Amino acid sequence: MNFDDITNLINRTLSPLATKMSQQRHLKAIRDAFMSILPITLFGSIPTILTSIPIPENTTNSFLIWWMNLVEEHGIVFNWINSITLGAMSLYILIGITYYLVKHYKENLLQSLFASAAGFLMLTLTPLSMGWEGKEVEISYLDGRGILLAIFVSIITVESYHWMKSKNIGRITMPDSVPASLTETFASLVPSLILLVFYTAIFIGFYSFDTTAGQFIYDIFAIGIKAADSLGFTIISVLLVHLFWFFGIHDAAFSGVLGPIRDGNLSVNATEKIAGGSLSHVFTTPFWTYFVVIGGAGSVLGLSVMMMMSKNKQISAVGKTGFLPALFNISEPIIFGTPIMINPIFFIPFLVTSTLNGIVTYSLMSSGVISKTFAIFSWQMPAPIGAYLATLDWKAPVLVIILILLNALIYYPFLKAYERTLNALEQ
Repeated sequence: MNFDDITNLINRTLSPLATKMSQQRHLKAIRDAFMSILPITLFGSIPTILTSIPIPENTTNSFLIWWMNLVEEHGIVFNWINSITLGAMSLYILIGITYYLVKHYKENLLQSLFASAAGFLMLTLTPLSMGWEGKEVEISYLDGRGILLAIFVSIITVESYHWMKSKNIGRITMPDSVPASLTETFASLVPSLILLVFYTAIFIGFYSFDTTAGQFIYDIFAIGIKAADSLGFTIISVLLVHLFWFFGIHDAAFSGVLGPIRDGNLSVNATEKIAGGSLSHVFTTPFWTYFVVIGGAGSVLGLSVMMMMSKNKQISAVGKTGFLPALFNISEPIIFGTPIMINPIFFIPFLVTSTLNGIVTYSLMSSGVISKTFAIFSWQMPAPIGAYLATLDWKAPVLVIILILLNALIYYPFLKAYERTLNALEQ
């Protein structure tokens, strides 16, 4: 079986599967929800970084002393900003998934959103004091630990609401003279009440055992979450994403699965960082963005530099065109312009480079040589800068630069082979 036969086999088997995954309404809603909360994660990362800047204890620098006093005096402000943004990621994910699922069904957004939010908060928050003068609740599981519950609640709410509406369960018909908004509210009254009663019953059940559904689900899936944050899972996920990418299937097909894991771990790390604790997770979104896929899928930043120096005009032109996008983690100009996709010459380095980056970075972070990530600003931030801001460790950008050089060395013999092929064709 030659390479063309393998390509045809994969296109017949894996491509339809990936297409179905990317278009499946629940996975698509999850993927779009995680992409939509970037402003929240960006803003929530800022106070985490500002309160984590390392300041020597015996410093005499007046600015550093002022900054240290500012953080100590207003620490609760920084903590609160983080808690209601990155620390409440699950709530925003719930809103996003509900929105995109309702949009898919083209139904009333507000009623489903109200039911989702009420049910999720009821099952996630722990009431501590419900006095008239004030109320106290525990909100810890609004962060990444509540993402699984947020996904379940949003899907159950929208699907149940859609089913009840389609069956006209409890539909109250109003006269034509009643405003449309009020008519829709009454039409949705019974389905909304059924959902709220359902979530209330679940809350009462867990509360009687002195826990919450959010904590229970997180504890149940803790082993799986721990397994996902491992070197083995990192290697498998990187290889799968790049194998599909090589045959023209964008990694967005996996975002509905990997997104909750990466962003959930990031949210937990951010909460632990701002609380002054040790960080639990390595496999996070900034780990993937700044350390694994340096320059985008295939870690093509190093390759783009090598291509610019090529004597072949075609390769050099693609390298010059693709360097700037690759610097900002956009690999499509290199992947499609070279082309790398479905090009047997580049199959090995396309899979090996990012996998190597993941293995090296995971090993160094898990052993404590490089600090773990706790913040992210943008997918498009150059990797060395993003790596430093995500860790506040000067060794992180050094590691990224070393990885870029290693990626370039891995690509070099394959690029030279491709250059010889193009030169022969041109002659």
